Amino acid sequence: MAIEKNWDLIVKPHSSWFNLNFSETWRYRNLVLLFVKRDIVAQYKQTILGPIWHILQPALTTLMYILVFGVVAKLSTDGSPKLLFYSSGVVLWSFFSTSLINTSSTFIANAHIFGKIYFPRLVIPISVVVATLIRFFIQLFLFILIIIYWKFFVDESSNFLPNITVILLPLLLIIMGIFALGCGIIISSLTTKYRDLSIFVSFGVQLIMYLTPVVYSASIWGDYQWIMDINPLTYIFESFRYMFMSTGAINYYGLVYSAIFAIIVFLIGTAIFNRVDKSFMDTV
Repeated sequence: MAIEKNWDLIVKPHSSWFNLNFSETWRYRNLVLLFVKRDIVAQYKQTILGPIWHILQPALTTLMYILVFGVVAKLSTDGSPKLLFYSSGVVLWSFFSTSLINTSSTFIANAHIFGKIYFPRLVIPISVVVATLIRFFIQLFLFILIIIYWKFFVDESSNFLPNITVILLPLLLIIMGIFALGCGIIISSLTTKYRDLSIFVSFGVQLIMYLTPVVYSASIWGDYQWIMDINPLTYIFESFRYMFMSTGAINYYGLVYSAIFAIIVFLIGTAIFNRVDKSFMDTV
C-alpha cells in the first residue's frame, strides 16, 4: 500500500529565466541578516584596529587621491575643495565597487555552503550589498563631519552643505545597489565556468572608476561628454555631490536612465543566475 507523503517544501530547479521569487527570499530574511553579520564581523576579525578600518580606509584613500589627482595631475574639481570632492567620490565609489567585487564571487566563495543545504541563492549577494550599505553609512557619517568642519572652521562663507534634495539619497543607493548586484551576479554566474573572469574583475572595476566622475569633474571630457552621459553612474555621482555639497545639479532624466539601466542589468543577471543555479555544482 502506497503511503501518501505531504512535503512541507519541495526543492526543484527554476523553470523560468526571470524567476525572482522575492517572497521566498523574504522568508529567509533572518538568514540574510546572519550573513550580513558574518560579513561585517569576519572582514576585520583578528585585526588590531578592527572596525576603525571602516573610517581609516576611505580617509587614507582620500588623502592619496588629493595628492595624486589633485596636486600632481591637477584634475578639475569644478571649484569644489579637494578634500570634500574626493571624499564624496571615495564614499560612494567604495559602496559600488565593494558590492560588485564581493557579489562577483558568490558561487565560488560559497560553493561549500550551496552543496550542503538549500536556501534561495540570491540571499548571499543581497546580504553582501546590505553589509556594504552599513559600511557606507559609517563612511557617510565621516563625510558629513568633514563638511561640517569645513563650513565652521575653514570657510564659513562657503555653501558646501547638504540641501533638501538629500531626501533622494535612498533612491541613489537603491539604483546603485541594484546595478552593483546585477553586475556582480552576472560575473559570479559566468565565473563558475570561465574562471578567467575572476582575474579580470579588479581590472574591470578600476577601469569603470576612471570612466566615472569619482576623481575628476564630468565637465573635463569636453567634446567627449557623451562618454560620461552613457555611463549610468555619472548621474548618481553628480547628484550625490549636489545633495551634500550644493555643487553642480541633479539631472532627473539622467537618474531615470540610470534606474532603467540598473533594472535591465539586474534582470539579465537574474536570468543568468537562475540558469547557472541548476548545474553550477557540476562545474564549480
